[in-house]
Amino acid sequence: MFFGKKKFKLAAVLAGGLLACSMFAGCGEQSGGGASGGNADEIVIGSNFELTGNHAQYGSNAAKGLKLAVKEINDAGGIDGKKIKIVEADSKSEAAESVNAATKLISDDKVVAIVGPAVTANVIAESQVATDNKITVVAPAATNPDVTVEGGNVKPFIFRACFIDPQQGDTMAQFAAKDLNAKTAVLYIDSSSDYSKSLGKVFKETFEKEGGQVVMEEAFIAKDQDFKAALTKIKTANADVIFVPAYYEEVGKIVKQARELGITAVMLGADGWDDVKVAEIAGKDALNNTFFCTHYFAGDEDAQAFINAYKAEYNEDPNVFAALGYDAGKMLIEAIKTAGNDPEKIREAVENIKDLKVGTGVITMNKETHNPIKGIVVIENKDGEYSLRTKIAPEG
Repeated sequence: MFFGKKKFKLAAVLAGGLLACSMFAGCGEQSGGGASGGNADEIVIGSNFELTGNHAQYGSNAAKGLKLAVKEINDAGGIDGKKIKIVEADSKSEAAESVNAATKLISDDKVVAIVGPAVTANVIAESQVATDNKITVVAPAATNPDVTVEGGNVKPFIFRACFIDPQQGDTMAQFAAKDLNAKTAVLYIDSSSDYSKSLGKVFKETFEKEGGQVVMEEAFIAKDQDFKAALTKIKTANADVIFVPAYYEEVGKIVKQARELGITAVMLGADGWDDVKVAEIAGKDALNNTFFCTHYFAGDEDAQAFINAYKAEYNEDPNVFAALGYDAGKMLIEAIKTAGNDPEKIREAVENIKDLKVGTGVITMNKETHNPIKGIVVIENKDGEYSLRTKIAPEG
């Protein structure tokens, strides 16, 4: 999701992959599955999330969503009398650590599949280890296209539960041009984030294809605190909309400072905006006249069963990472119902998911891309509350 932070260097990937291979009896041989960790009454799956480090808020919430999905199936009697056991590993918000965590889960814990990590770089890092050992990975929130496709070819064991960055950029550009009748736009992106740059690129292409004009492009870097110099320049553009594809911490400060400078233009974003902390940082009034796309709307009838179950379990409202972690868990559980604890059959079953009811709606897997076919919503901020502006049905 918004969730593809900066890519790690290729050297780190190769080093991680070689290290992982050296730890197995034969890199490329199937290591997971079989006795499922040695207990015939259990099916063991891995949870590889960012429980510490910079992305801990993302990973820990996704892990809670996964746990809820597993608890529900276990409370219902499990699968063919077998309970699902989750073995947790901490990727520590680092690509190399995600490789180490996946290696341990596969070689030591004998998991039959893995859910996580949350962000793009960490999923890509573990993907080679998982693929070499024929272990399915379901990534809840990694939105970068490279997660499931490499060099034009789908990665056979890597899947995701979320839509991809280009879909978000395209959605918000069309919303700006068609729903808001915007003719001019400014891009204000995080130049340190592949997520932000990818969204900005697609937004510009689509917006201009729809007859609009991007009149200015400015950039910041994650963890910046003062955005007023760039915003002062942006104000002079007098554009109809300002597209800020970034994460909640910077988004809240950008919106707050923009309004303080007298910028009244519509501000747009993507799923990186989907956190209550945006309102805490920006202030409720500042968020009026802003819109973003995301994975589901909490007021949607289709989401109520998940939301109520999450509140009952954790005594708090779920955020989008929790919802996507739950979705990924539901996808994997559905596959295990068909495949049992056979890792290769699990892969086939995930690939063949069709019209599966999950927390955020209904999912069908695209076999050619391993991306889910699912809907997307555009949310409007009104006095600190979310309001559904439009719901776009899944394509295909």
